[in-house]
Amino acid sequence: MTAVTVGSEAHESDIVFDVEHVTLRFGGVTSLNDVSLRMYRGEILAIIGPNGAGKTSLFNSLTGVYTPQEGSIMLSGRAGDPPQSVLGKKTHVVNHLGVGRTFQNIRLFPALTALENVQVGIEARQRSGPISAMLGLPWQRREQRESTHFAYQLLGEVGLAPKANELAASLPYGEQRRLEIARALGTNPGVLLLDEPAAGTNPVEKRELAQLIQRVNTDRLVSVLLIEHDMKLVMSVAHRIVVLNFGEKIAEGAPAAIQRDPAVIAAYLGTSAEEAAAQAAAAPDVQLIEGTTEAPLEATPEDTRDDGEVNP
Repeated sequence: MTAVTVGSEAHESDIVFDVEHVTLRFGGVTSLNDVSLRMYRGEILAIIGPNGAGKTSLFNSLTGVYTPQEGSIMLSGRAGDPPQSVLGKKTHVVNHLGVGRTFQNIRLFPALTALENVQVGIEARQRSGPISAMLGLPWQRREQRESTHFAYQLLGEVGLAPKANELAASLPYGEQRRLEIARALGTNPGVLLLDEPAAGTNPVEKRELAQLIQRVNTDRLVSVLLIEHDMKLVMSVAHRIVVLNFGEKIAEGAPAAIQRDPAVIAAYLGTSAEEAAAQAAAAPDVQLIEGTTEAPLEATPEDTRDDGEVNP
């Protein structure tokens, strides 16, 4: 497989996630079936597919929430880190290895301010504990000052500096989404996993989100793994796309190729691959998957997870 080049940052030899033949079952239901993929340092990789394709199950396997019954997942979270298996590791351990994540359903601390929410992410990687905080040790006070400064910086990067002292629960939905990204960045990740970050946002917020994802990738040099149903957003930011359907990988490639792949078109539009190929041949200059006009491309309802289970 040849790695894409993102500026001069992505190289085939520099792999972030190396997923080999992963199979995940829940009782008699197979959520992921022999899935293999690689994510390279410096790229924005999108995982797409119809509802129930196994996208969130893959994210949960990458972050230690689920442990697949078969296959391997190797991670080199930050540049220069040796590859390590994530199988069997707790989620907080995977986070310390350089993986930040947001979720389909926003998981902020609603009674804390925007600033405090970001500080929670930052302080997760600091050495201060409750005893040092109570004693007010000099190095603890220095870490607290650094945490506050960095939190303000991250809020500025996501456009929320003026809202630093507002409660997270009082922020509009799109701003809560950006606050989650800021908190995830506070853990100093080498790779950021975004699970449907555009769900529930309006067109203006989607454009701002696309710009934010690109800034995180280029300015902070953070690799981004993205699950998203909004095809316009995906096609505008992704360097490469992997497509899942019924738990299996059916396509992988550049956005332009994925838009015209008969297997992908068939999965989204509910036709056979032969019919999709005929449609593509009949309209060679038309992209059959674009924007968000087709019903199957609508965002997943927020009360249902990608693996078909009901959110708590």
